[in-house]
Amino acid sequence: MRRESSAGQTEFDSEASTGRLERGGRQVLDALLRYLEESQAGRGPVVRLRPMAELARELRIREWMESGGLANSIGTWLETYLASTTRLHHPCSLAHQVGVPEPLTALADLIHGLTNNPMAIYEMGPAAATIEYCVIDWMLGLAGWPAQRWPDDRASGRPHGAGVLTHGGSLGNLTALLAARAAASPQAWDEGMRQDLVVLAPKASHYSISRAASIIGLGRCAVRNIPVDTREVLMPDALPGLCRQVRDEGLRVMAVVANACATSTGLYDPLEETGRFCRESGLWFHVDGAHGASALVSPRERRHLRGVELADSLVWDAHKMLRTSGLATAVLFRDEGALGRAFQEEASYLFYGENGDGIDLIHRTVECTKAALGLKVFFSLAAVGQDGLARYIESQCGRTRRFAELIRRRPGFECPFDPQSNVLCFRYGASNPRQIAIRDALLRDGRYHISSTEVNGERYLRLSVMSPATEDGNIEGLLDEIERIAASLDPPVR
Repeated sequence: MRRESSAGQTEFDSEASTGRLERGGRQVLDALLRYLEESQAGRGPVVRLRPMAELARELRIREWMESGGLANSIGTWLETYLASTTRLHHPCSLAHQVGVPEPLTALADLIHGLTNNPMAIYEMGPAAATIEYCVIDWMLGLAGWPAQRWPDDRASGRPHGAGVLTHGGSLGNLTALLAARAAASPQAWDEGMRQDLVVLAPKASHYSISRAASIIGLGRCAVRNIPVDTREVLMPDALPGLCRQVRDEGLRVMAVVANACATSTGLYDPLEETGRFCRESGLWFHVDGAHGASALVSPRERRHLRGVELADSLVWDAHKMLRTSGLATAVLFRDEGALGRAFQEEASYLFYGENGDGIDLIHRTVECTKAALGLKVFFSLAAVGQDGLARYIESQCGRTRRFAELIRRRPGFECPFDPQSNVLCFRYGASNPRQIAIRDALLRDGRYHISSTEVNGERYLRLSVMSPATEDGNIEGLLDEIERIAASLDPPVR
């Protein structure tokens, strides 16, 4: 039964729904602006963990779901919600590689949330599809690859790159490996996989690489570890011998994967040497640059990606260092034909004839319904410009190097290697369990949010320096707190 509003209208009438947006929108914007100001100023805890059942009661989730009418009280409700969010803009938010969004990009989510154009089909979102196409071309250019073809340039004999924005790095890596599979085993889409293909990747690779291998039918055991050094950085000199071993087993290499940079350490694999070997050997070379590919924007930091132009595919998360909200991942290809062969589908209600006005990106991605992801990247760039993003990346990487020096000057603290990005590993004392105990104590307190990882069998504390508000004083305060926690442990950290 439909309820009547005070004016005799139902809640589905356009006037009633517009009124809800107007009333609720003003309350939401006011609350978010206060939240942003408080977070950037470092007021309050970074993270506030609560028991889920308790939080569900406080947010009155079931009650609002059943009764409706939240628009009139959404400001008060949102204050409760925001009190239990993790404040990424906070200067002591140092745990995870999650972007601190440029505030203007929040409007991209609002615009898509209302227009709801699933733009993988051009006719369902021509403006959004055009923006994404231009964003992809910008990224291809930074990677050293040719731009895509426009619809009226289909007969061109020039080489063209290609790419698409997808919902996260896991889907990006899956798409890249599907293209590699199509190159190595063209019949696999129709006939299934022959069990003679392997993927070579360093052990520091993101778990989505082995997950993708399982999804596409290779199996997790088909991922062979490339030997690494003590920092878990890929050793290109080991590739010839590993490839010979694979051939001696009667198997074929489907793809070689390198990190730019590794999630746990923030260190880059040597792309130039690896890429040169792959090109000479005729092997598909995939670069997982989910976090570190944004260094391509910076004239100062892009040196870490020297050789990326030799790759066949590249994954690049905009929702990390390009300051967009999640999710917005580019999967890029040096050769557009490689991406075109990754997916082979038939659906008479979608695919018939050639679109003369635009390009249907649905042929390039797992998703059928796809959000206007390019709008987020466009808004981030349009807010501060490419130079502004470059300054942000350089600032965060420079601060991370400075923070490493602050940590090393403290007795009892250790950094195992010089940082190459905005990710920094360190520890206090030599005990692996103590690093976990320190991190857990910090998480319970909530004033500092850091993570932890394992490198070469040793447990470290880990910083991801994402917030532009983080300064030396925040790191000094963190080190003071770690020393205090360590002294309270029984026995104390040694």
